Amino acid sequence: MKNRKRMTVVLSLTLIVLFAFTVQVQAETYKLGLSLAITGPTSDAGDPYSKGVEDYFNYVNDMKILGDDKIECTIRDDQYKTDVTKRNFEDFLDQGIVFYLNYSTGSTLALKKDFDEEKMPTIPASFHAGNLVDSTYIFLPIASYSAQAIGLAEYIANNHEGGGTPKVAMFLHPSAFGRGPLKDVEKAVAAGLKIEIVEVVEHGKDLDNTAMLQRLKSKGVQYVISQTIQSPVATMLKDASRLGLVAKSFGEKGKITFTGCHYTGGNDLVSLAGPAAENFYWTTSYIVTSEPGVGTDAQLALAKKYGRDEKAANSHNYANGVMVAQVAAECILRAKARGVKITKESLYEELIAMNGINAFYPVTTVGPVTYSKTDMAGVDTLQMYAVKDGVFHSVGAPFIPEYTGKIK
Repeated sequence: MKNRKRMTVVLSLTLIVLFAFTVQVQAETYKLGLSLAITGPTSDAGDPYSKGVEDYFNYVNDMKILGDDKIECTIRDDQYKTDVTKRNFEDFLDQGIVFYLNYSTGSTLALKKDFDEEKMPTIPASFHAGNLVDSTYIFLPIASYSAQAIGLAEYIANNHEGGGTPKVAMFLHPSAFGRGPLKDVEKAVAAGLKIEIVEVVEHGKDLDNTAMLQRLKSKGVQYVISQTIQSPVATMLKDASRLGLVAKSFGEKGKITFTGCHYTGGNDLVSLAGPAAENFYWTTSYIVTSEPGVGTDAQLALAKKYGRDEKAANSHNYANGVMVAQVAAECILRAKARGVKITKESLYEELIAMNGINAFYPVTTVGPVTYSKTDMAGVDTLQMYAVKDGVFHSVGAPFIPEYTGKIK
């Protein structure tokens, strides 16, 4: 009898050990990769973006959102160099990644065929509409640069006072990233959008925009739409302020109202431009922490949890990084809930099903994330912001640009 009891105890302990071992070996680690400019050109956006990605995936693991499964996202600095990005991507493939996060416009365009050949679901930090042309596996996180620039142009047309067609200049980064929206804005004008594009300027590395601004003034330019990064916009705003050209209210007669797309604005612009940033109008799909709300509370709490400084915590590019990580994690969570093996193929299927009642609502954006086989841009909704008393505040309600649908 004693031997039988002893055998029962041993058997029970063995089953417990086997069960624990089974649970342990069933826990999965899902590998992802991110290549971006943490240093070098555009690192003012890339650095906080990388921190947002890292912190959200750490949060997923620490809070056991995927149960015992974990996400392992390898983050590599490519210094905005496409050849380095390509090497990083190839290394990530060797590691067995199931989802990829890219960064620049140039590298996204250069690797487009690679993403298709590998059938790798990819979300870049670039919102260039051209990323989606002849592509199956690239998904933009938010509305494209084209949609943003058209949204700014629509706002100008709808709020211009004093009669006549508002005269607009485009201030662009000298790259595919900068030039991307130009043709689409021109198409919108041809389709009936009431603005006149007077001049297109591709800025250089000049530290003084005096001649350019005086030329725009002589041509009667009333508005500037910028599609570049924060530093050249800050330089332009300071020069315009010194020349007394910055409008103190939207469309002020005899002055210039400056506006910009996602990567031109945010708190870093205010830090760089100082008082010259006042009345700068800016659009993006992300929340900003100067606006109270659930999204702001969540972003600041996440940054605090992982020891980020105030600059990173309040960056819209930190929110940008958090959001793409949210989408990737949500795809994994949904696939797990359906009992599907986590592969690049199954995560692609989750992305294209993210619409209708399956739309994803992250608190980091002003609208839902929706994808399908025919709609690869995530958040279609934009929010207009303007600097008032040194802080970005929302202007009006979130909106979807009317002319983006008219030029398809």
